[in-house]
Amino acid sequence: MLKQLGVFGIRGGGDPLGEPPLEQQEAPVEVRQDTAVNAPPSLTGALLRTLLFDRWVADFLSAHPDATVVEIGTGLDTRHERVNHGRARWFDLDLSDVIGLRRNSFTDGPRRTMIAASLADGAWAAEVASHATGPYLFVTEALLPYLNEPDVRGVIGLLADRFPGALLALDTAGPDFFDTQEQHDALSKVEARVHWYCPDPAQLTGWRPGTRVLVSHTLTSLPEDLVTQMPLSYQQMVSAIAAQRLPQAEGYRLKRPAPALTSAGTLRGRFRP
Repeated sequence: MLKQLGVFGIRGGGDPLGEPPLEQQEAPVEVRQDTAVNAPPSLTGALLRTLLFDRWVADFLSAHPDATVVEIGTGLDTRHERVNHGRARWFDLDLSDVIGLRRNSFTDGPRRTMIAASLADGAWAAEVASHATGPYLFVTEALLPYLNEPDVRGVIGLLADRFPGALLALDTAGPDFFDTQEQHDALSKVEARVHWYCPDPAQLTGWRPGTRVLVSHTLTSLPEDLVTQMPLSYQQMVSAIAAQRLPQAEGYRLKRPAPALTSAGTLRGRFRP
């Protein structure tokens, strides 16, 4: 649990991106009282991360009911079923073999479309732009850390150029997470590896003039109202981890950028025209 989550705003102005693991293979999120006690740390961290990303998307759609959400690296994610209210335009993007698997359980609809494409191929962006209007929220949960930095910069540049004013929700890994991934309870058992780490979410704002971080959280600094909705065992676990101030936990961020770009931790951002 060494990530930062955030929302980032970006200002406008083999697959080279590789194949991240399908960490988003989720059923609708139900926080069970016994999960915090019995689950491995990575599963608990993934659940906390998903709860926050769900909150971000739900808040975005509450403010913009007819907006567009694009899940990049969607895997078998069920966020559409969890938070969509039926008015938003929704795109699920992943590589062709993953989308092929996804079609066994999900179907396209009038307001929902699956796109089989590499993130490096800008054609998917043209398809989204031609079939939907803004405002846009792009969600990259458990994806960008598995890319190399030049590819992450390419993703941000593509979104800024094609969707000025959009928001990007992402997570970033810190150097301690990067250095200890061989001991990670999940990564140590698979071939996938984190290639890009971000010590400070604010550094992303320098990649694109006008980009800014709207909000950034670690897994131990989640919004208080979100934590209070969890079972008591989870609240106690989050408090205990926060008290230890573990470098791995503090370095994993979720972010959301604003009219520009956000970074690590809880990341939510926007690309400004």
